[in-house]
Amino acid sequence: MQIALNSNSCLYRCQARRLLQLQPFLLPCSTPFRFPTPRHLRCRPMASSPPSVQVRDIIDLTPKETQIFQKLLEVVRHFSLPTQLRVAGGWVRDKLLGKECYDIDIALDDMLGREFCEKVNDYLSYTGEEKQGIGVIQCNPDQSKHLETARMRLFDEWIDFVNLRSEDYSENSRIPTMRFGTAEEDAYRRDLTINSLFYNINTSSVEDFTGRGMEDLKSGKIVTPLPPKDTFLDDPLRVLRAIRFGARFGFILDEDLKLAASCDDVRAAIADKISRERIGHEIDLMISGNEPVKAMTYICDLLLFSVVFSLPPNVKPAISEGCDRLCVGYINAGWNLLQLVGSSTFNDEQRRLYLYAALFLPFRKTLYEGGKARKLNCKLIPVVNHIIRNSLKLRASDVDTVVSIHSAVEKFLSLIPFIESSENMQISEAKWGIEILDLPVTSKLRILTGLLLREIKGFWRVALMVSTLLYPSDINHAEDISKKNIQLDKRRKVFEMVENAIVGLGLEEVWELKPLVNGKDIMNVLQLKSGGPLVKDWQQKLIQWQLAHPSGTAEDCLDWMRQKRAKRS
Repeated sequence: MQIALNSNSCLYRCQARRLLQLQPFLLPCSTPFRFPTPRHLRCRPMASSPPSVQVRDIIDLTPKETQIFQKLLEVVRHFSLPTQLRVAGGWVRDKLLGKECYDIDIALDDMLGREFCEKVNDYLSYTGEEKQGIGVIQCNPDQSKHLETARMRLFDEWIDFVNLRSEDYSENSRIPTMRFGTAEEDAYRRDLTINSLFYNINTSSVEDFTGRGMEDLKSGKIVTPLPPKDTFLDDPLRVLRAIRFGARFGFILDEDLKLAASCDDVRAAIADKISRERIGHEIDLMISGNEPVKAMTYICDLLLFSVVFSLPPNVKPAISEGCDRLCVGYINAGWNLLQLVGSSTFNDEQRRLYLYAALFLPFRKTLYEGGKARKLNCKLIPVVNHIIRNSLKLRASDVDTVVSIHSAVEKFLSLIPFIESSENMQISEAKWGIEILDLPVTSKLRILTGLLLREIKGFWRVALMVSTLLYPSDINHAEDISKKNIQLDKRRKVFEMVENAIVGLGLEEVWELKPLVNGKDIMNVLQLKSGGPLVKDWQQKLIQWQLAHPSGTAEDCLDWMRQKRAKRS
């Protein structure tokens, strides 16, 4: 079924609306600081030439969409309702761009979503069809759910129902006061013009109440329906949404929008009015999207890096000038290297955490004092821990994995020359945190590599690829990264060389290796009645022996232990 664009439905008027302004906001001393970025080191703005966007003049409905919409219209006609049914937002945008979308949100002009769902069930009962369960998602302003939403399944698809609304904001909150609104008011209160389009099910037409939605979609522009600074001060989360959609579709950000997004008032509002969970959710969508580098570049261009990725006070060593630009340079290098090696190298989760590890690579040795009291001798914690855990509020497992990747990077950097030359190299035991057995070079290589992979497990390829961005370690790569002189092909060859060596050593899944000797066997040899540090120490030595002797048996392992112990006696 095809639906033509009804140009008569486009409305070009904007109702007068008084928007509250935030007073200038000064960050207190305890607020994480802004990265010191001199003018010559700031991110260079991305090219702003409009993209070529293919926008359809008609919307092609799938058979299932036709079934759903026809059923909803039957409900309206059966009860003689004056209700106008409109599909809102992303579904309309994506269908006009020729993309499939399964997220159907129905906007109602005269009743709550729950009330209409009950009408649907009444009609299904009348026609002898099975009634459907109704799920009601209560409003949750902290999660950007400002209105009650009802959900029900029709033809095996979840459909959301919500009333059209208008909203008024207070000065110190991004949570608006909601009321029923017209379709035009609803369109103007949305974040972007490309997301303000409706598809009217009753009239089978696309409605563009801002008068700009279709135009901006065709020209590939990210524009707000109302003045951008007012829009962003009302709801600062819209800044990050604008960046995300601009990167996702390859659209250019409107110049007025960029000026508004980077002004001090809006930057302060982002820090003050948006929960860190919402910031982290938007950043995670960008990192997991199709253009993560473009999204991070926009954040850098708009001077939002220190707002989004806020740091704790008193970091050591101090953050260097241009660090935000360097972070973007590393994620750009990492992204391009992954495309060269092959994006199928990683699964989605590995790819996501790989990009975070690359983005925060300049912070890998930066620490801060942990603990509430900030006492003497308090633990020094990687600043990346703070960014992911506190600034973005991502999962604890994400924190652990990215910090582990950075730790593994340092060890890989000491191993790669070892693998390249096969010579007897000096390995820092302090860096590895273990006493390495005195064995031939080939055995030592297998031991060190095996121990590293047992630490990082399934993310070893991720850590290896991140390591190649810093290899060789005796060269300062910051200038090359900044100038994009990163010699990707050489780094790809290093990655593949080390990967093949690890596979050739039979270590690809070495973390699955079970110890040949258990604690009880060790205690018998040592003639101990209980375990302790000595048993743990021997367990580590025996794992090294096992890595050096992949064909060895449990008895061979115990014999070596007895001989080693006898020499020490």
